[in-house]
Amino acid sequence: MAQKQKKAIVLLSGGLDSMVSAAIAREQGFDVIALTVDYNQRHKIELKSAQRIAETLGVIEHIILPLDLSRFGGSALTDDINVPKSGVSDDIPVTYVPARNLIFLSLTLGLAEARDARDIFIGVNALDYSGYPDCRPEFIQGFEKLADLATKAGDQGSGFTIQTPLQYLTKADIAKETERLEIDPGLSWSCYDPSPGDLHCGLCDSCRLRQKGFEEAGLIDPTVYAQQP
Repeated sequence: MAQKQKKAIVLLSGGLDSMVSAAIAREQGFDVIALTVDYNQRHKIELKSAQRIAETLGVIEHIILPLDLSRFGGSALTDDINVPKSGVSDDIPVTYVPARNLIFLSLTLGLAEARDARDIFIGVNALDYSGYPDCRPEFIQGFEKLADLATKAGDQGSGFTIQTPLQYLTKADIAKETERLEIDPGLSWSCYDPSPGDLHCGLCDSCRLRQKGFEEAGLIDPTVYAQQP
């Protein structure tokens, strides 16, 4: 009797980190189910990127789930607040979406239990990031414990593992992973505030970190930026 293929749920935003995380899940032998949350962010380009990535990686299912976080507001990504363009700071920026990864992981956990998957992949990173508290290892560890308490599967002893393969990688390391995994980083989208013509702005935190990563990795960045810092 053929062995049943193991499944993993990957939170796929359409960004570089989530693309690499999904490719690593595939490399580890998982059948990948991708969940993309359309949270009514200020642009839809990353949703198109998520679709392209899902098709390229050959996921077995891709769900784009609508969830209108603009009703909550409180972030430059969901509200009428300007996206900072002056450079990456040490403070939590206004691009932080209140409790976003907690909300998204809760949705991903529900899908994992429904699909009988026990591994969840999320592309959080604790080194080259913009200071978001929901990217920290402590948050991931806490959620993994919560997942076992909050689910039937966990209650019955079949717990969940939150996989964070990029947790301690720099952006340069992540850029190098695209080369090792033979995936096209040009499929991904990072910009918080796209310029006309669907170009990366080049000046927001996410664009700056992306450019810095490819530069430090010594790799060609296929991204077209409207401006350079």
